[in-house]
Amino acid sequence: MSIKKEYARNKMICKVTFEVPESLGNNAAKAFVVGEFNNWSTSATPMKRKKNGIFTATLDLQKGHEYQFRYLLDKDKWENEVEADKLAPTPYGDAMNSVVVV
Repeated sequence: MSIKKEYARNKMICKVTFEVPESLGNNAAKAFVVGEFNNWSTSATPMKRKKNGIFTATLDLQKGHEYQFRYLLDKDKWENEVEADKLAPTPYGDAMNSVVVV
């Protein structure tokens, strides 16, 4: 998995690309990135599957913020980003969320 950040010229917005690797993507029919940036909607941000099996989604996020998120595969399997900037406990105390800092 990976996160790529590309800051706009005005540096107030950052294009963040989230990626689920082929090793996980090939076992899933659908993938979504779910987090604070979309009010934790499990359907608002679908990821696109590339020919090589990798799922990707690119979002414009405001600089100077931290966003918690997770990947949802096939509506029932949650995955964290191994290359996240950090991890944060969920409010439920049973898992950790990935965090991207922009």
